[in-house]
Amino acid sequence: VPDTINAIISLSPAETEMLCDLGLGDKIIACDTYSPQYVTDLTDGIPQFDMMSPDCEKIVSLKPDIVFTSGMSSSDGTDAFASVRQAGVCGAGIASGSRRRGIQDDIKFVASCVGEDEKGEKVVSDMQASIDEIAAIGKTIPADKQKTVLFEISGSPSIYSVGKDTYIDEMISRIGAKNIRRDQESWISVTDEDAVAKNPDVILTGTDAEKDPVSSILALKGWENVNAVKNKEVYYIDNASVMMPSEDIVKALAQMAKAVYPDEYADLKTE
Repeated sequence: VPDTINAIISLSPAETEMLCDLGLGDKIIACDTYSPQYVTDLTDGIPQFDMMSPDCEKIVSLKPDIVFTSGMSSSDGTDAFASVRQAGVCGAGIASGSRRRGIQDDIKFVASCVGEDEKGEKVVSDMQASIDEIAAIGKTIPADKQKTVLFEISGSPSIYSVGKDTYIDEMISRIGAKNIRRDQESWISVTDEDAVAKNPDVILTGTDAEKDPVSSILALKGWENVNAVKNKEVYYIDNASVMMPSEDIVKALAQMAKAVYPDEYADLKTE
């Protein structure tokens, strides 16, 4: 890692967000095509790259001090940035944390790479303080009063949800609720029949594939007797906050808390 970092290329939205939260947005000279959708602190007009098929020759030509990447770019088993490193450019990659602790470790790693360890510790400390505040309220909700939750990453007819060992499952537990798919692991496919049979009290959706995902869920045929639909307990959680494994999950956590338990979290502030 170079002693001085003045030119950064970030090819992962989560890492772009981390870098900007460390106050380094002005040093990002190029990014992936998704980052501008989620991060507002980027310089207008900087080059953008397809993170799944990056133009490594152009990346090298920009003469970055460091290139941040994620495991997504090499999901097919190939080393997408081998030629960048062979050209003498420092590459720093993260697999992207699947759990909250993993996300916090990623933040510290990114901060360490750019010589901002102290700022990284502060970001993680503030993040943890917000999580602890919400979790303290969640612990006061009796087990027999806890609501069951279905979290949709994508909606019907191709429902994707989360099982245990994911940060979203952990978030559901932290607010004092129960993930209906905690009997499975990681990111999972769920059939309509299975979701209906589980009869969740609340449905949370983080999909941005539809203009109004809440109305779409409430209108699903065959879901009329599901408690969440019957009682209109269906809520949208900001996609950028909940789906990007960065410190922004705290914003999503607060939204989830207030949606599932509006009375218990009435005094909780959200951004």
